[in-house]
Order: sequence, then structure tokens, then C-alpha cells
Amino acid sequence: MLPVCFPVNSFVFRRIVSFALTTSTSAIMKWAYKEENNFEKRRAEGDKIRRKYPDRIPVIVERAPKSRLRDLDKKKYLVPSDLTVGQFYFLIRKRIHLRPEDALFFFVNNVIPQTMTTMGQLYQDHHEEDLFLYIAYSDESVYGGK
Repeated sequence: MLPVCFPVNSFVFRRIVSFALTTSTSAIMKWAYKEENNFEKRRAEGDKIRRKYPDRIPVIVERAPKSRLRDLDKKKYLVPSDLTVGQFYFLIRKRIHLRPEDALFFFVNNVIPQTMTTMGQLYQDHHEEDLFLYIAYSDESVYGGK
């Protein structure tokens, strides 16, 4: 018996893809930083950072669920707005001691950002109401892993 396959234009397939694309990383992931700090505290800190360092981006970086990579020693970063995502990849790779052949993927709202995008642009497009940019990292190219 042959497996049942849906045609590419089927309603079910489109609904699954639509759900996958619109489900945000923040909705899926339990951010430890958010659990440890209430919204008011995070918002006050985000506001203070943005006022004091207008050319820097406050970023929270945490390991994605099911990722086999090690945890970072710190999750809060303040990065120059003109730093590219590719340069930020390099910094995080060094902090988790990845070998050159090991994979690393970032997810911002369930999307893998382009390496040439600046952190400032990424922040402008994806920061949350607490004024932080949240980035999940994984060794798998699909959010949540296997």
C-alpha cells in the first residue's frame, strides 16, 4: 500500500505551513529570563538601557528546547546596533565553544535571520514590548529540534 500524500495546494498542507510560520518563538519557548523577571522589571530595565545606550541593542539569548548545545554562561547581551547577525553568531559560537564544523542556528520569532542583517534592524523588526530582542539558538535548523 502506498502512503497517502497531500497535493501541494491542499487546504491541510497550507494550514500546517501557515501555523508553522505564524507561531512565534516566544509563544513556544519558555524564556527563563521572562520567568525570572516580571514584565514591569524587564520593561524598566529595557527602557533604562535604551535611554543610556541608544546605539546598543539589549538582547536575551537562550538555548532552544531540545537543543544539544550547552547553555551560555550569561543570557543578557548589549550589542552595537551596527553589528551584523553573522558577527553575533561568531561571538556566541565562541562563548559556547563550538567547533567550526558544528552547526548553530538562531531563531527570532521562529525565523532564522539573515547573517547580513544588522542587529539594529533585527531589533527594530522583532523586539518585544519589554524592549528586549529575544534570540533562541540551536544545533538544528528547525525550531524545537527533533
